[in-house]
This record gives sequence, C-alpha cells and structure tokens, in this order.
Amino acid sequence: MTKPMFETVALIGIGLIGSSLARVIRAKGLAGQICIATRSEPTLNTARELDLGDSYSSSNIEAVANADLVIVSVPVGASEAVARDIGPYLKPGAIVTDVGSTKASVVRQMQPHIPSHAHFIPGHPIAGTEQSGPTAGFAELFEGRWCILTPPAGTDAEAVTRLTGFWEACGSTVEQMDPDHHDLVLAIVSHLPHIIAYNIVGTADDLEAVTQSEVIKYSASGFRDFTRLAASDPVMWRDVCLHNKDAILEMLARFSEDLSSLQRAIRWGDGDKLFELFTRTRGVRRSIVEAGQDTEAPNFGRNTAKPDTPGAAE
Repeated sequence: MTKPMFETVALIGIGLIGSSLARVIRAKGLAGQICIATRSEPTLNTARELDLGDSYSSSNIEAVANADLVIVSVPVGASEAVARDIGPYLKPGAIVTDVGSTKASVVRQMQPHIPSHAHFIPGHPIAGTEQSGPTAGFAELFEGRWCILTPPAGTDAEAVTRLTGFWEACGSTVEQMDPDHHDLVLAIVSHLPHIIAYNIVGTADDLEAVTQSEVIKYSASGFRDFTRLAASDPVMWRDVCLHNKDAILEMLARFSEDLSSLQRAIRWGDGDKLFELFTRTRGVRRSIVEAGQDTEAPNFGRNTAKPDTPGAAE
C-alpha cells in the first residue's frame, strides 16, 4: 500500500471544495486520517452521513491539533477568524493553506496569525460548479484544472513542494503567482464574468414588460448559461467582491469603456467595427479550446435528458 502524503489532513469547511477534497483524499489514499470541522451542525451531520471523514467536530482547534496539512475552505471574509482560531494550536511543521478565490486579502487576514513554526501557503484551485454544500462535491472536481499557489517570500521550499505534490495528486496542474497578480487575473477571468451574470439575470428578473414565465420559457443558451454562473454561492461571491474590490473595480471600468464603444458601434451601424470585435473574440474562444480548457462539442442544443458535466463556477 502506498504511504499517505500526509498522516492527518484537517478540512475546515466542508462545502463543495472541502467535500470534493475529502472524496479525492479518500479515493487516492492521500492521508491517513481526515479531520472535518465546520460550525454548522446540520452540515457536520451531512458530512458524517456521507462518510467524508474519520473525525468530525464543530471546533476548528480540535480538528487541527494533530494535523500535518490544514486546508481552510471558507468564504474569504471568514479567513482571519479561522486563522486567529487555529494559530496557537498548529503543530510544528504543519502546512496551512486555503482555497479562496482572492489571495492578497487572504494573506493580509491569515498570515499574522500563523506561527513561525508552521508553513502558510495560500492557494486557489480554479475549480467549482454552481452547486454548493457537502452533497455537491465529487472526487474528480480538480482533474485537469489549475491550482495557483501564492507562497509569501521566505516560505520553506520543501513545504511548497509537498503542497504542490498534493494538488498534483488531486489531478491539478500547479503554478505559483504573486497574490496581487493572481487577483488581477482572476478579476477578469472569473470575478467579472460572475458579476456580469448576476447583473444580467437581475435585469431580466426586474423587467416588468417581460413576464417571469417568458424569461424562463424562452431561455436560450446565452441567458441559460448566465443563470448557471448567477446560481453560485451568494456568500462566497459577496466576499469575493468585498475582498478583491480594487482589481474588480479596475476590470469593471475597462469593461464599461468597451461596452460604451460597442454601444456606439451599434447606434451608428458600424458593421465593420462589430465584425472585427466578434471575429477577435471568436479567436479567444478558439484559444481556450486549444488550451484544453473546454471542448469544441456544440452546446447550444444541450440535451436536457442527460445531466451536464458540472462546469466551472469559480
């Protein structure tokens, strides 16, 4: 039998990401013991019913007491409270990481509370679906996805190597990045699309001239797919907006300028400008397919008789 990568892994938070980690850790034997902690008693009971771990607690302190790897999977706004909670109880050599989709804020919140005898390595697996909660997780969530690590200067190289190996064993490709650069990149590839989706779906919901039944009945693929993004966890995305504010506002400003340019082209019938834009953006889509981030399979006529493979909503 292959020796586990870590003897004890503590999972703080057991939603989509945490429960998927529990499943892949179990399936691939990456840990000798999985300790699960969450403050929600119903969620803890669900995790126990699903047999996601080896021990279950509503106390973060109890979960991390003997942990070699601690993975914090909570909304980014709760990061500091968790770090303050667990800091004094981390054993020497423990690795502490997270899965939050903003990194500079997480570093500011968590790093002051992690003792020098532990290794703090922020992380972000770029994986998710529009579903949430422990029942939504699945072991294959991280297969073929990116995981970005943002280790602070001076972080122990061996600890980074061990955490990199862990995420690779989960199926991810790992890269390192500066926290601020991560936040700028994610603002355009993830955060802005979600904000736009929430806004478009909200606009449709507000339209009094179009009844709710018509919006639902005639949902074409474009609106339908926007609703998938807009169905993502509202607590998580509230915190993303609040904790990556500067980068998101920068991207929103650029988007607004480009939208105004598009509005003028439509108003003045500038077909050449419209054609150039749509051709250029079609090329971006082709590049995403070529990079292996999606397939060329047509999706506009999705077969509703067969459930979709969960898509990224992170």
